[in-house]
Amino acid sequence: MRIRFLIVFFALLTALSLAQDSSDKAASNKDAAEKSPPQGASADKSSSDKNTVHGSDAEESSSHDTRVDLSPPKDDEKDHPNSKTAVADLEPRDIPDNGGIEEFHPWNPLKAIKDIEVGDFYFKRKSYKAALDRYKEALYYKDGDAVANFRVAECQEKLGNKTEARNYYEQYLKVLPEGPLAKEAHAALDRLPKEP
Repeated sequence: MRIRFLIVFFALLTALSLAQDSSDKAASNKDAAEKSPPQGASADKSSSDKNTVHGSDAEESSSHDTRVDLSPPKDDEKDHPNSKTAVADLEPRDIPDNGGIEEFHPWNPLKAIKDIEVGDFYFKRKSYKAALDRYKEALYYKDGDAVANFRVAECQEKLGNKTEARNYYEQYLKVLPEGPLAKEAHAALDRLPKEP
């Protein structure tokens, strides 16, 4: 009895889906027939009709309709008074030749984590130049990463680039002033000579 019920049920579902498909095809064929010009119509008329129908669409891009509002909330300046200075160096630059399109770089924090892991591998083997390259690549994929900044500073110090090391230690402290490596960064800044 159950098997007969299931067979009848599936037969009804199949019949309904076929009926729906045929009605969808009929509706799409009707729409296509309405959009195409009759066989005797001239090509000039059909092209002029397209221009009048789609004239406003041709003037303006549809991407303007899908832009996301990235402006801060109305009380943001009051709630976070020093936020603009913290991210001032991270603001994207406008490219004047491209009509206000902002310059982007890839954002891939997972790739940055992997680059830090590989950099740590090289650093443990005292291959500081290779480690430095990987840490800088991590900063390319995730700029402002505190750990990558600290590791770049360590590599720069090992390679003898004291001023670069100092800059990256300061960058780490700017991102995480009370971070887990803050004591080491302060100690490194104390032992490194200040810029002349």
